[in-house]
Amino acid sequence: MNIRKATPADSLTLAKLASRMWEHDPVELAPEFSTLTASSEAACFLAFDGEQAIGFAQCQLRHDYVEGCETSPVGFLEGIYVDTAYRRSGVARALLSACEEWAKSLGCSEFASDCEIDNHDSLTWHLKNGFIEMGRTIWFAKKL
Repeated sequence: MNIRKATPADSLTLAKLASRMWEHDPVELAPEFSTLTASSEAACFLAFDGEQAIGFAQCQLRHDYVEGCETSPVGFLEGIYVDTAYRRSGVARALLSACEEWAKSLGCSEFASDCEIDNHDSLTWHLKNGFIEMGRTIWFAKKL
């Protein structure tokens, strides 16, 4: 397995992986990844088995308040995905480590993430990888 920082040329590869998690059309996601990979405020990392992309992580700097954090900016894991056949083999941990090192290189002393309240697999993964649950939020809306 090899981990490397993605470039704008990797946008479609990132979008294809992301579409397996977020259920969006890769062609629609690719421009967003092109922007992210060109930004100094964000980074994406790709995991490869040989030439095959098997996972990715997207992280960004957050300058606004991040639940449970005391500093700014905070490195923030926006998304992480590993193909099913490669799960539970350290790929996600290696991608997270790359994101954490990126955030440290930009002066961050804290790193955070979030997940949907009913995503028990994500909650378990976060806790196993050193994150501490800081709270739970339920959003509400109504038509006016």
